[in-house]
Amino acid sequence: MIRLPLLDPLSPERFPDARQALTEPNGLLAFGGDLSPRRLLAAYEHGIFPWFGPGEPLLWWSPDPRCVFDTATLRANRSLRRALAGKDWRVTVDQAFVRVMHACAAPRPGQPGTWIGSSIIDAYAALHSQGHAHSVEVWEGEVLIGGLYGVGVGRLFCGESMFSAHSGGSKLALVALATLLREWGFPLLDAQVSNPHLLGLGAREIPREAFLAQVRKLVAEPFDAAQWSKVGTRSATDYLQASP
Repeated sequence: MIRLPLLDPLSPERFPDARQALTEPNGLLAFGGDLSPRRLLAAYEHGIFPWFGPGEPLLWWSPDPRCVFDTATLRANRSLRRALAGKDWRVTVDQAFVRVMHACAAPRPGQPGTWIGSSIIDAYAALHSQGHAHSVEVWEGEVLIGGLYGVGVGRLFCGESMFSAHSGGSKLALVALATLLREWGFPLLDAQVSNPHLLGLGAREIPREAFLAQVRKLVAEPFDAAQWSKVGTRSATDYLQASP
């Protein structure tokens, strides 16, 4: 029988120590609480994130190891550059946050459902309206063809999900995000749980203890979130040229 701490509904900023998470299932830490902005921000500030499916209680996780990207080395590889040659794609930031979330929630081949339900969309839209959650969008003309979203705390960005309607759409969004984070002094992009796709894009796994040490340092570093709104529209070429 699994025994988990139940979060206090009256203490949105209190979580168990992430190091107390279960090994099986890997990283399961607590249940209950809510998805208020205060609780979500407190979770990310302690290396914790929500993840639950339809019909499940609200579950909180901190897996070991942790999957991360190093922004200094995340680059556009040769295949992406070839795929984008001649394409007139453009990239924006925070211009279609909820649309990106809905696109990330859309059914995918081989997946029976999605964890991005209406409660998650509402919760992260509220974070976005407060300047804490952000999206990167890739466009072909007026058609949204790729994107991602996540949460910024201090100088740590926690990626949540990405999608691609055209080959290369999500990869370009990831390269664009890494470029911006690198410019702003964000060394890590949290990708939470590894899979072959993320590892193939250049992610790596680090021990949870090492990740938590980085979290404590990075969330304490101030960052002006107004920088996100100043990015404007850039071409795919701009980001490819800036890629290391």
